[in-house]
Formats: sequence, structure tokens, C-alpha cells
Amino acid sequence: MRAKKLVWHIFPANLLITVGSLLALLWYSSVAFNTFYNNWLAADLEDRAYLIEEQIATLVGQNKPQELKALCRRLGRKTSTRITVIQPSGKVVADSDEDPDIMSNHSNRPEIVTAFSGKTGSQLRVSATLGVKMLYVAIPFTHKDGDTNKFHILRMAMPVSAMDQALQTLRIKVALSGLMVVLLAMFAAILVSRRISRPLEIMTEVSKQFAKENFTTSLPITPHCSLEVASLATAMNSMAQKLRERFNTIVQQRNELQTILTSMAEAILVVDNDKQIKTLNTAATFLFGISAHKAINKSTQEILRNINIERLVNATLTSVKVVTEEITIDKGGEKLFLQYSGVQLHGDSGHSFGAVMTFNDVTHIRKLENIRQEFVANVSHELMTPLTSIKGYAETILDSTQDDKEQTEKFLQIILRQSDRLQAIVSDLLELSRIEQEIEHNEIHLVQTNLKTVLEQAIQVCTHKAAEKHMEIQLECPPLLTAPIDPQLMEQATVNLLVNAIKYSHPANPIKINAGLLSTGNNQEMISISIRDFGIGIGQEHLPRLFERFYRSNKDRSRKLGGTGLGLAIVKHIVQAHNGSVEVISEVGKGTTFTIVIPTGTQRDFPAMQK
Repeated sequence: MRAKKLVWHIFPANLLITVGSLLALLWYSSVAFNTFYNNWLAADLEDRAYLIEEQIATLVGQNKPQELKALCRRLGRKTSTRITVIQPSGKVVADSDEDPDIMSNHSNRPEIVTAFSGKTGSQLRVSATLGVKMLYVAIPFTHKDGDTNKFHILRMAMPVSAMDQALQTLRIKVALSGLMVVLLAMFAAILVSRRISRPLEIMTEVSKQFAKENFTTSLPITPHCSLEVASLATAMNSMAQKLRERFNTIVQQRNELQTILTSMAEAILVVDNDKQIKTLNTAATFLFGISAHKAINKSTQEILRNINIERLVNATLTSVKVVTEEITIDKGGEKLFLQYSGVQLHGDSGHSFGAVMTFNDVTHIRKLENIRQEFVANVSHELMTPLTSIKGYAETILDSTQDDKEQTEKFLQIILRQSDRLQAIVSDLLELSRIEQEIEHNEIHLVQTNLKTVLEQAIQVCTHKAAEKHMEIQLECPPLLTAPIDPQLMEQATVNLLVNAIKYSHPANPIKINAGLLSTGNNQEMISISIRDFGIGIGQEHLPRLFERFYRSNKDRSRKLGGTGLGLAIVKHIVQAHNGSVEVISEVGKGTTFTIVIPTGTQRDFPAMQK
């Protein structure tokens, strides 16, 4: 059922009450006036009767019927009253309007019967003679007939049509007055209703704004408001202020929570007791490769599709303790290690309404652990090899009873070589550790340096080893080319690459160093330093791990040539300290090219290299 406005609740009731009151007043006034008029008219007729009683009695006593009739007609015309004189037998002896000889006996008339009893009789009825509604008043009177008193009735009558007309006029006036009162009452009811409903309508509109979470609007309190409306408006304004404060607090807390969830590296999922996802953060969308708006209100089984996660969700929803476990999932062909932690959510009543779960990707930590373990194993192996040789040959010398100087010298030479190798490994480890610490503590300072000078110094360091294999190191570098580098570290990286090129190249083959600007196609200037040899080359399967510590593509050959397995790792860290990258291209039997790419400043006036 459609609700009605307040005015349609107040106005019809007021109108009904007003109209009912006016109708009751009209009926009561009509009845009261009619009664009053009848009583007044009856009293008037009685007074008239008493005024002419003596004259009538004299003529009746003198037995003068003609004079009596003439008197009745004359007085009747002057007073507009019907005058009738009736004998005790009921016979009419005189009448002002009709011939008494043809009139019927009146002994049975109610007013006559009452008058015969000695009282004044009154009756309102339709005249049988005239056929008009009349008011009759009859009084008894006596007259002298000799020595005796005779008893007669004097009846006065008047038509009540005038009274009916007066009543009809009164009813019309009362009806018109009532209509005016009704109209005024309607207008007043509308004004009162509007005065009451307008503040309520304003409250309704403001309440709608409250429902839209707009608590800045307040209810106006005017002097025309009633005490109840003003109190209600004050209470609602107070409620709006408290809601605004509470809402702002909730919004702030929600934003803080959303910011915390978004900024957390751990993936977070919140589910209800039906295992439907209610909240998830950005890390969760990236980790599981799902869309946030598609995951909301969907089950974990439908979205995640992982039997281990589903098992942990069930365990969390049924356990009062924190559930933790490390699981693995496959993502794009890659195996991820996740540290899971889940706990139930409880409301004020203590009942569980869901659970919150965190997934911490520890894949990188596991890889680092594997690298650490592999590094420790490699370091131990690399150190154990020369130490074993040193110890073995030293024990051989000590246990030898022969005075063989040549053999002893041979063993000492081996011990010296292994000591040098051990020293080189330790030196490279210390150097690598130093570079890592400088990078971590931002202690590497890059200055704009002439690159050709640095490369020439690196070549000079390696000239002796190159000369031993009859190799020529060729350098092509613009003389004005500068780059933001650490000269000492860049020289060391170049030396390491040159040493590798010399070791793994055939004698008499040249080594080429090319340096210059590199065109990257994205308006970013880069400097390229490439070192190319024409040696044995490296298999494609070894290239992805070539820059790992102690990794060797050919272990026996590398150890035989005296490599520590850390040279390329040092190169990689040095290049990363310069915000650059190092790449390798190789083909077995044709040689290898290492390319260092680092950013530079503004472009110089020399041609750019094409990548």
C-alpha cells in the first residue's frame, strides 16, 4: 500500500470533525429554534387569548352570536390570527375564518380536551378545515348566564408556515456559515499540516543525504518549529555529527588497512566460512595471477585451483590455532615456495566468521640458500684442491729419505703453484666481498672519465700475458668518449675479460676491444665496451650460468689454466655497480664476445655504434 503524505492524514480527519460538528450544530440549532419558536408562539397566542377573553366572555354571556362572530372576524384580520369560540359540547359558536354552522364538532380536538380540564391546551397539527399546518392554543373561560357561570373555550390559532420559512432561512444561513467555516478549517488544516510536515520533509531529505554517507548537511531549527520537532532535529544533528566522526574514523582505518594490505609484500586472502574470497591485496593478485574483481565472492577452489591451498584453507577454518606450513605451487612452469599462515576470524560473540591467510613467497630465499650452499660447497672444493696438493707434497718431502734435490725442488714448485692458486682464490673472494659491500653501502663514486685511457691501462696490464701467446690486443675507441665510471673497477673488469680471452684463445689470434656509443632506439644514450676473442668458444648450455661464482664450462681446462672461477662474477658485480649490464655471445670453435653496456651522459660529436 502506497504511503500518504502527512497532510492527507491530518486534513481529512479535521475536515470530518468540522463537518460533523457543523451538521450537529445545524440540527441542534434547528430543533432548538423550532422548539423556542413554538413555545414563544404558543405563549403569544395565549397572551392574545387573554387580551380578548373579557370581550368574548361578555358577548357570549349576552348571547349575541352575530356580534361575537363579527368581533372574531375583525380581531382575526387585525392580528392575523384565527379565533374560535367553542361551547362545552364542542360546537363552534364563532370562528374568524370559517362559518361555524358548517364546522364539525371540536370536542375531540387535543387542545380542546386539555382546555376542558381547566388548563391551557396547545397543539401543532394540520387543520382539518383549512388543510394548513397550524398551532392551536385553547384556554377555558367562564361567563355569567343569570346566576350561574357557563364554561366555554377560546381557541387562538396561527399557521406555522412563517415559522417554517424562518427556520429554512436560518438553516441556509447556518449552512452558508458552516461552509465558510469548513473552508477556513480546510485552509487552517492545510497550513497546520504544512507547518508540521515541512520540517519532517526537510528531515526526510537530510536523512536521505545521511543514507548517502553525506553527513555535512544539518537540519535547520527555526523558531516556528515545535518543541518535539526541534528536539528531534537536535537529536538527528547530534547523531549525524557522531556518525560523521565514526564514519571518518572507519574510512581512515579502512584506508590505513587498505594501504597496509596493498603495501605488504605477502599475499593476503580473507575468506568466509563458505571459503568465498572477501578480500585480497595486490600481492595476492600478482602471486596467483588472478583479477581482484573476478575473485571476490568466488570460492578458493574455483579461483586458486590448488589442492594444497584448499587443504590448508579447510584446516584453518576448522582449527582454533594458527596453521603454518610451507607449500609449493607451479606458476608459468616455475616452482614457487610459499610460506603459508592462516588463522580464524572471530566476532564479538566469539563465533568464527572466516579466516585470514597470508602467503609469503620464499622462493628467492630458497634460491639464495641453495646458492649459499652451492657457494660453500664450491669454495670448500676450490680451497680443498690446492690445500690437498700442498699438504700431500709437503708430507712427501718430509717423509722422503732420499737427498734428491731435483725431486724436492719439483715438489716445492708444485706447492708454490698451488699456494699461488689458493692466494688467487682468496684474493678474488676478498675482492668480490669488497665490491659487494661498496655497492651495498653506496660507496662506489662514479666520475666522468675518459674511457680510452682506462681501456689502454687494462691492455697494458695484460700485455705480458698476451705477448707470451703472441697475441695482439686491438683497441677501437673514440679519444673523446667519456663515461660516468669508477676507473679502477672498470679497469679491473676489463682486465678480467682480457685475461679470459687470452687464456681461452689460440696463440697468435688477435683480441679486439671496441668501445663507443650504442644506439638503443629509445632515445637513451648507452656506452658499449665489447671484448672479442677467436678462441675455443663456450657451449650455449653454459651461457645462462656463466657469471655464477665458481661456475666453469670446462672445469679441468679452467683449473689447468689457473682460473679461480670468480673472474666473471666480479665483472658482473662491477657492471651492476655502474647501473649497466654484461652480455655474452659465443659459438664453440669460433670465439666469444663479452659486451659491457653502461649509461652515459649527453651525446658527443662522434658516430654511434650499432648494436
